[in-house]
Amino acid sequence: MSPKDTHIPPDSELVFEPEHSPTTPPDLRFLHYNDVYHVDASSAEPVGGIARFKTLVNHYRNHESFKGQPELLTFFSGDAFNPSLESSVTKGAHMVPILNSVGTDVACVGNHDLDFGIQQYRHLTSQCKFPWLLANVLDPALGPDVPLGNAGKTVMLTSSNGIKVGVIGLAEREWLDTINSLPPDIIYKSASETAKKLIPGLREQGAEIIVAVSHQREPNDNKLAEKCGSEYIDIILGGHDHYYSHSVINGTQVLRSGTDFKQLSHVEVWRKPEGKGWDFKITRRDVVSTIEEDKEALVTVDKLTRKLREKLDKPVGYTSAPLDARFTTVRTKESNIGNFVCDLMRYYYSAECCIMAAGTIRGDQIYPPGVLRLRDIVNCFPFEDPVVVLKVTGKQIWEALENGVSNYPALEGRYPQVSNIVFEVDYSKPPGSRIPKVDIGGEKLDEEREYVLATRGYMGRGKDGYTSLLIEEEGGTAKEIVTEENGVLISTILRQYFMSLKVLGRWTHWGPSMDKKFSNIQNRLSRSHTFHEASPPSPTALRKSSDLASGSANKVTLPHHPAVAKVRDQHKRDESPGAASDSEADPDTDEEDNVDEGLIKFSEREITVLRKAMRKWWRLAGLKGQPKCADELGDEELHVDWTKAIAPRVEGRIKEIKST
Repeated sequence: MSPKDTHIPPDSELVFEPEHSPTTPPDLRFLHYNDVYHVDASSAEPVGGIARFKTLVNHYRNHESFKGQPELLTFFSGDAFNPSLESSVTKGAHMVPILNSVGTDVACVGNHDLDFGIQQYRHLTSQCKFPWLLANVLDPALGPDVPLGNAGKTVMLTSSNGIKVGVIGLAEREWLDTINSLPPDIIYKSASETAKKLIPGLREQGAEIIVAVSHQREPNDNKLAEKCGSEYIDIILGGHDHYYSHSVINGTQVLRSGTDFKQLSHVEVWRKPEGKGWDFKITRRDVVSTIEEDKEALVTVDKLTRKLREKLDKPVGYTSAPLDARFTTVRTKESNIGNFVCDLMRYYYSAECCIMAAGTIRGDQIYPPGVLRLRDIVNCFPFEDPVVVLKVTGKQIWEALENGVSNYPALEGRYPQVSNIVFEVDYSKPPGSRIPKVDIGGEKLDEEREYVLATRGYMGRGKDGYTSLLIEEEGGTAKEIVTEENGVLISTILRQYFMSLKVLGRWTHWGPSMDKKFSNIQNRLSRSHTFHEASPPSPTALRKSSDLASGSANKVTLPHHPAVAKVRDQHKRDESPGAASDSEADPDTDEEDNVDEGLIKFSEREITVLRKAMRKWWRLAGLKGQPKCADELGDEELHVDWTKAIAPRVEGRIKEIKST
């Protein structure tokens, strides 16, 4: 509907207004937002970012033009704790103060809010100053008729003028398929049937208007409106889709308000003149760069990013074999890090196979045996398009592989790293006909059969020439099982995996569902890659994490080797006896931050020098090409008491041949 008010800001759009515009102040005012991930602004308009978003929120909450009107009730429709680069570091904790500072009154549980497991979700939501709702997904392990994660089913909000607002939280069945660490025996109930069952109870408690906060696709919100209508639900405030839309179906307003702090909706509500039902006026606001940034929010963001930088230097894992992430390797041949990550992607989603463009791997170095830091993971896998799962034919997979090797020997990012796929390639042949043979799962590829493929969202959009993997939404034929909105970042999957290997210092809120999932992944990965069990813990390491110093930034464990011992001894001599101790313990620090009190501390510059020295030694020693040229650490050199050590292998998945 075209706007009638010509005095609204240029970044505003009047989405809907009553047929007869009220002349009195509204009886209720709502603010709605959904699916937020990044606290910083982007480069393209609308730029978003919490600092400008907060300015708009403050405008609608405090501006003189709203004086005397009811105070805002703020609704959030889910997905905040993942995925983002920040969440791969904080496990979603950075979003808690953000959601609280917006003044959120109620939220619906989103699928990504559970990416780090039920216990972490409960830990995060326990710090929120508002309830989380999910009425139609039940966990029988918690008791009869208890929602997943002990979420609420409904809540009654009371406006500043005394009007009671009944709220129910609902999700779609497909929502469950996107979560990888659910407890067993979860019960899903129809959203519409659940609404019809519970809303009369809200009415009996005095609710004068009913709001459904949902996390489901627009067609499912529309179906909910069709089946319930305004008899049950006055307005559906939806999430899960990353775009702005509005419609009126069966008398019910259906609204979703964009994504990523780039949009919000201001909703004004009046009682209809006849006294039954409600009139709505909905204004969309885009968060554009001309909006001034809120100074308090900028301080919050700076504090969060400072903590992120500190956490990036935390040890998260240990490798007993060098990980070859050089462009000259991953973009021209099979690599052990490519094999390992592709296997992990496949097992995480229980796919049949995986193809990952080598441009995904950005480390361009050999990570030597020893500690892997969080910084190593996010620097090597920095992209924020998540893993997706597609259903494609064997012919589409073959074409994807042909595309991947088409520009060899150029160091192209399209070169494929694979899992559960073995193929031969003849570079003497012209591009498009270089692959004479492909096996999947030990059997000859069937061009007509459909396979379940894990890959990057980037490739599902046909990028880097992977047009055969183009999803239906983009005009291709690949069928999406796990979409980009529902997928998890590679860096997050890696961090979760390394956490599952830890003997000491796991996440405080890891939980049995995460344990079960990653134990299964560990078992499956062990079929292709070597693992070393942790050494018996030392008495020091067995001390409770609460007794350990939390300032473990830049601490690394190096292999027990004479050359390394020399460096270690020199480092100890260089430390002044009166040096200041590590920073005070962060009250939000998890046990994972304290892996071993005995780790040697190196600065970022020292770590860089050590790695450069190793690369120079590698070159001077004449060790070329394959990581297998470097020996894996033996048991006599490997003394790690806080985690299992990985040792990824090259297996011959990509076989170069020459035609005779």
